[in-house]
Amino acid sequence: MQEDIKSIFKPHLVPKEVYKGGKNIPPSHKKIYKLSSNENPLGASPKAVAAMKAALDKIDIYPDQTDIRLREALVQDFDGQLSADQFLCGNSGSEVIDILLRAFINEGDEVIFSNPCFLPYSVFSRWYGANQVDIPLLAPNYHLDMEGILNAITEKTKIIFLTSPNNPTGTYIPKSVMDEFMARVPKNIVVVFDEVYRHFADAEDYVTALPYVLAGHNVVGLNSFSKTYGLAGQRIGYGYTTATIANYVRLIHKPFLLPLTSIEAAIGALNDTEFIAETVKTVLEGRTFIAKAFDELGIKYWPSQANFFIIDPPLPEMEFTDKMMEQGIMVRPVSQFGAPGKVRITIGDKEANEALIKALQQVMP
Repeated sequence: MQEDIKSIFKPHLVPKEVYKGGKNIPPSHKKIYKLSSNENPLGASPKAVAAMKAALDKIDIYPDQTDIRLREALVQDFDGQLSADQFLCGNSGSEVIDILLRAFINEGDEVIFSNPCFLPYSVFSRWYGANQVDIPLLAPNYHLDMEGILNAITEKTKIIFLTSPNNPTGTYIPKSVMDEFMARVPKNIVVVFDEVYRHFADAEDYVTALPYVLAGHNVVGLNSFSKTYGLAGQRIGYGYTTATIANYVRLIHKPFLLPLTSIEAAIGALNDTEFIAETVKTVLEGRTFIAKAFDELGIKYWPSQANFFIIDPPLPEMEFTDKMMEQGIMVRPVSQFGAPGKVRITIGDKEANEALIKALQQVMP
C-alpha cells in the first residue's frame, strides 16, 4: 500500500533535505541569551505592538482581502519613489521567495545561487523541480563570483539569487560589482536581491536593489520585518520590483493572504522611526564591540555588514555550540548553509554581548 502511493510522489521532492530553522530557547533555570537566529536585540517595535493590540477585537472577521494598505504604507516608507503596484507582500520574506519561484519556475528550469547562503534558495527551488546551480562565494573572503555566475547562465536560467548583506557570512556586494553584473545579465532573467539586513549595512559602497528597479531592471528587492522591526513572530515580508513583474506575480496571490495582526504590526513598525534608529545604533555599536573582542581573543571572523558574525570557532562547531550553551549562549552552526565548520553569532544588546564575550573566554582552549 505504501509503495503504491509513493509511485505518484514527485521524484524531485523525495528524499531531499528540508530547511531547519534555528532552535528556540529551551526551558532552563538560568538566563539564556539567544544569539542564534538574528532577531532584533531590542525586541519588537512598540508602535507595532500597540497596533496589534488595537486590532485584537477584530480577529473574528477576515482581514484585508489584499495587501494594498501595507503596500501604500511601503510607498511612504520609500519616499514615494515606488508605486503601490510595485510591491509584493507575503507571510515572511521566505514566502515571497516561494511565490517568486512558483511564478517563474517550471520543472527543469535553472536557479543560480551562491553558497554559503540562505538555505531556502535551494530548498524551495527544489520543490518546483528546478535544476540548482551553485556558484560558491570566493574564498577566503566570501566575495561574489560574478564571472562564475555569468558564465553559468544558460537558456534555462530563470532566477538568480544574490544576497547583500549575505546570510550567514555578513559580506556584501559593492555597488561597482552590482553595476557591472546588472549591465551584463540577460534581460529575460529575474534577479532576486535579498536585502533583508540592509538597515545594518554602513559601507560607503553598499547598494540596495532600489536603483536597479528604478532603472527598469528585472530585479526584486527582498525584505523582511523580522530583523530591524522585531516582528519575527508575525512572519511578514515584502519585495519590490517593476510593476510588470509585480502585477504578474500577484496573479497567484491568495486572497486574505496576510493576517490582520501582521498587517497592522507592519504598518505600525514602518512608522516607528525611533525604534528603527535605536535598533541600528545598538547593532552597529555591538558589532564594533564584538569585533574588538574577537581580535583580542584571537578568534577568526569575517567583517560583517549585518547583525551577526560568522566565525571559525576555536573548537569543532558542534562541540563549540554545546559548550557555549552550557555558558548560557545560543549560537548557530551553519554547515547546513554551505559553510562547514563555521558558526554564526547574532549581535545582541549590551548585556548579551558582554555575556557572549565572557562565555567565549570560558570555552577557549
